[in-house]
Amino acid sequence: MFQTSDIEKENLRKVVRDRYGNVAKKNTSCYGSETELQPKESSCCGTPTIEEVSKAIGYTLEELSSIPEASNMGLGCGNPTAIAEMKEGEVVLDLGSGGGLDCFLSAKKVGTSGKVIGVDMTPDMVDLARKNARKFEYGNVEFRLGEIENIPVADDLVDVIISNCVINLSPEKQRVFNEAFRVLKPGGRISISDMVLLQELPESIRKDDSYLAGCVAGAELKPVYLEMIKKAGFTNIEVSKEEDIPDKARDFDYEDVVEAVEFDSKEEELAFINKVVESVTVTAFKPNN
Repeated sequence: MFQTSDIEKENLRKVVRDRYGNVAKKNTSCYGSETELQPKESSCCGTPTIEEVSKAIGYTLEELSSIPEASNMGLGCGNPTAIAEMKEGEVVLDLGSGGGLDCFLSAKKVGTSGKVIGVDMTPDMVDLARKNARKFEYGNVEFRLGEIENIPVADDLVDVIISNCVINLSPEKQRVFNEAFRVLKPGGRISISDMVLLQELPESIRKDDSYLAGCVAGAELKPVYLEMIKKAGFTNIEVSKEEDIPDKARDFDYEDVVEAVEFDSKEEELAFINKVVESVTVTAFKPNN
């Protein structure tokens, strides 16, 4: 029988799985209104297109034009492939691979002598990624259905692990980092883009399912996040990139809101979030011995 904590964790996973399954079915970006997903060609009411979002978080037009268009749904918060320093022949693992964008970029870097494995817990995402791989004949890429807390990969198999705005969605982040450490070869490395907190969130935001699926409610405080990586056994941990989330509202005095915990409007709530959430890219290594 599930304990209460286990039930809560599974409910969180269901929220995320349902939301991103819907994104995969619609093949649209989650950057939009709270109830309406914006298609890739849309730029109505100031909502950015998928290409605009992807460029803003670090992808180049050359990279975006080199992969299947359907693999890019504007779901990331950085470009972990840009600093992973992949080499020909390496084995790459993408945690939360979605439609396959980072896997396909990685496939070009490691070449036909290398291999890329994408893991995602959403069946619709895995189906979409596999279709992309077949259609565009990526022979060195495979996609596996599974949870990143229980990675379906053997011990000491992978040279580099990438992940893009996914670990924040996990209710068991320490377990994710422990698993990442397990599957890496000695000397292997991680290159992870994710959302972290500069300050604790009010309970009203933490318990909001839309903010959970939007990579906010599940985010961890930056020092705690980095300590989890260290606790898993990683060394040479470095935050190589720190960025505000798009359209950060700098003129909002959020200190008063923290004390009040309640927000007078949705605009105040969003402005607070924009102040205390940031995107980071973290690199770290598994020791050789």
